Amino acid sequence: MNIDTRPTAGPAIDHRPHPEAAESIGRGTHGNPFDILGPHPVSGGTIVRVFRPGAQKAAVVDPSGTVLGELEPFGPEGFHSGFVPGLAADAPYRLRYTHFADSWEEEDTYRFPPLMTDLDAFYFYEGTHYRLYEKLGAHPTEILGVKGVAFAVWAPSAQRVSVVGNFNSWDGRRHVMRRRYEFGGWDIFIPGIGKGEIYKFELTGPNGELLPLKQDPVGFMQEMAPSTASIVTGLVEHDWNDHDFRAQPQDWQSRDKPISIYEVHLGSWRRGDGNTFLDYDQIAGQLVPYVKEMGFTHVEFMPVSEHPFYGSWGYQPIGLYAPTSRFGSPEGFARLVDQLHQAGIGVLLDWVPGHFPTDIHGLGRFDGTALYEHLDPRKGFHKDWNTLIFNYGRTEVKNYLVANGLYWLDRFHIDGLRVDAVASMLYLDYSRNAGEWEPNIYGGRENLEAMAFLKETNERVGEYYPLATTHAEESTAFPDVSRPTYAGGLGFHFKWNMGWMHDTLHYMQEDPINRRYHQHHMTFGMVYAYSENFVLPLSHDEVVYGKGSLLGKMPGDRWQKFANLRAYFGFMWTHPGKKLLFMGGEFAQEREWAHDFSLDWHLLDDPSHEGMRRMVRDLNALYRSTPSLYELDCDPAGFEWIDASDTAQSVLSYIRKDKNGRPVLVVCNFTPVPRHDYRVGVPEGGRWREVFNTDAESYGGSGVGNMGGRDAEHWPVHGRSHSIGLTLPPLATIVLTPEG
Repeated sequence: MNIDTRPTAGPAIDHRPHPEAAESIGRGTHGNPFDILGPHPVSGGTIVRVFRPGAQKAAVVDPSGTVLGELEPFGPEGFHSGFVPGLAADAPYRLRYTHFADSWEEEDTYRFPPLMTDLDAFYFYEGTHYRLYEKLGAHPTEILGVKGVAFAVWAPSAQRVSVVGNFNSWDGRRHVMRRRYEFGGWDIFIPGIGKGEIYKFELTGPNGELLPLKQDPVGFMQEMAPSTASIVTGLVEHDWNDHDFRAQPQDWQSRDKPISIYEVHLGSWRRGDGNTFLDYDQIAGQLVPYVKEMGFTHVEFMPVSEHPFYGSWGYQPIGLYAPTSRFGSPEGFARLVDQLHQAGIGVLLDWVPGHFPTDIHGLGRFDGTALYEHLDPRKGFHKDWNTLIFNYGRTEVKNYLVANGLYWLDRFHIDGLRVDAVASMLYLDYSRNAGEWEPNIYGGRENLEAMAFLKETNERVGEYYPLATTHAEESTAFPDVSRPTYAGGLGFHFKWNMGWMHDTLHYMQEDPINRRYHQHHMTFGMVYAYSENFVLPLSHDEVVYGKGSLLGKMPGDRWQKFANLRAYFGFMWTHPGKKLLFMGGEFAQEREWAHDFSLDWHLLDDPSHEGMRRMVRDLNALYRSTPSLYELDCDPAGFEWIDASDTAQSVLSYIRKDKNGRPVLVVCNFTPVPRHDYRVGVPEGGRWREVFNTDAESYGGSGVGNMGGRDAEHWPVHGRSHSIGLTLPPLATIVLTPEG
C-alpha cells in the first residue's frame, strides 16, 4: 500500500463539524447532509467527512489507491472527518474503510454534483416540465466517470428523504438526499449500483415523524405484488421497428377514418398452463396475429400501470410510470406495442389520472402532507372507490400527471389515451350528497381545476404527438367534451357514447314481442349523435358484476340468442360512431368475464361461436372497406333514416353515405319472423347488391336473404322515387349497396 508522506504546511485545519450536526447525521435526522458530508474545499486542501456505519477507520485514496489522508472518528459510530491537504475541489477520490480485518473501498456519494438543473427546477415549479420522467425517478447513468444511479423525488414538506434498499441494508441514514429548496425536490447519485436494485424512499414528515417506506412516484418498474418496492431500470430501452407504421399518415384522430377497437385485459385474454399469466412476449405471439386476422384497427389495453390489487383491473394504480411487472419488464411491454405496430395495429392505453388507492406505500400523504391528493376530503376522497383524488389545482401535481400521459406516448409509442372516469373528475358533487361537496368559485358544481388539467393534457398531446388521440369515458351530458379547447371544449378527440350503449342494450334485452314498445331506445341516439365525436362502446363494464355476458343478455332460445347478438353487432357496425368491443364478445363468450381466468377459447369448437367470430371479422372488413360506414360518422350529412317508426314490425332502415354521397342501405329486423317483400325506399334505381347478412349460414344463421341482391323499382316509398322489395331474415341486419 502506498502512503502519501508529503508534509502538511501551515496551521492545523479544524475539520470537525459542530457535534450536534454529526449527531443528527448519526440519528438520521439531518435534513441536508450535503452541508456536512463529502468534500468541502478550504485553503490548502479539502475537508472530507463521511458517515459509514460499521466502519472503524476511514481514509481518502486517489484512483491509484494511494492514501491521501486518514480521517478521524468523530461523534457517532461511523462518522469520520479530516483535512486532506492538496486535494483539489474537483479531484476524484475514493474512500477506504476498515472494520477489524476487513477493508474495502467505496465512492463517496456526497462528492457528486446536483442532478436537477436550475432550469429543471424552474420548469417543474412552473408546471411545464413535460419530460419530467427524464429527471425524477431512478436513472442508471455515469457521472464524473463513475457508474451508478441518479435518484430524484419531489417531497417539499419532508424534513429528510433517503434512498433505501439492499445496497445499504435499508438504513435510511446512509443515503440521505440533497435538498433542493427551489422546487421542493431531493436528489442523489449513488455510485456502484445499477439496474435490478430494489429501492424505496424513507421520509421523515414535517413534524419529524418517520413515514412508511414509499414507492417511487416516477418509478419505471415495481416488484410483483404483493411486494411493493420499486426496481431500478431506467427509461425503457428498445430498438423500435415500427418506423414504417409511424411514418404513415395514420391521422387516427381524424373523424373520417375507420376506428374499430378491441379492448383487452392482459391478465385474462389468455392464460398459460396451470392458469398462469402469460408474459408480454407470449401475449404478443398470440394477440397480434389474432387481432390482425379479426380486422380491428386498434387494441385498447385496460390499465397497464402498476396496481397493487389485481382485482381492480388496473383502475387503482400506484405506479403510473411503471408497466405492471405481472407480465414482465417494461421492455417486454415495448416489444408488444412494437409488434402490434408492425402488424398495422394502433395501440390505445386506458389511463387513470382520476384517483389512486390509499395503500401506505403509495402517493397518499407522501411527504407527511396531502401532497398529491386534495387536502379537503370533499374534493380529495372518492366515496365510491375509497380512493384519493389528485389535487388538480396544484401546479406540480398537474405537471406530474400531464407528463405521465406524454410519457406513454413518448417512451412506449402509444397511439392514444382513453381517460377513465372523466365524469367523476368534472363534477364536484359526483356521487356526493348535499353538504358533502363545495361549489366552485362561481357557485357551480363543475371542477374547474380538473377541467383545466384535462384541457392542458389534450393540448400538450396535440402539440407534441399530433397523430395521437384522446378518448373520454364520460357518462353525462357535459357539453363539448370532444370539441377543441380553442372552441371552448375539453379537447378530447372522441367520447364514449354511454347513452347509446345503455339504451340499445336495454332494447336488445327485451323479448322481441315487446320491442315494439321500446324502439325509441334504438333511435334516440340519433337525436344527439353529432353533439360529440362518439365511440360506441361495448366494454368490460357491461359483462361484470352480475350483468352477464353479451350473449347472456339476449332473449330467446339458444339460436335466437346468437341471432339477436349478430343482429345487434350488425346494427352497431353500421351505426354512426367508432366501434369498441371488449374481448370475448367477438365469439359470444357465454359466461360473465372473470379476471382470474382466460376467456373460453374452447367455445370456438362450437359452430355457433365460431360463426360469430367469423361474422365480427367480416363486419370489420366491410366497415374498413366501405367509406360510407365511417367517413361521415360525426357529420349529419352521412346518415338518413328511411323508416325509424315501424314499431309494429320492429324494423329499422337507414342510409349511410360517404363524402361523395355514395349510399349504403341498412335494414334491421329485430323479431324472429322473416318478412317477405318488405318495401324500403332508396335514393336511386338500379340493382342493389346484398353485401352483408348477419343471418348467413356461415355465421350460424338460417340463410334467409335476397339471393345476392334486388333491383330497385320506380315505386315511390318513404318519400323516395325508388324502392326495393326485400326479404328480411329473422333477427338479422342486412347491408346493401348499389352496384357500380
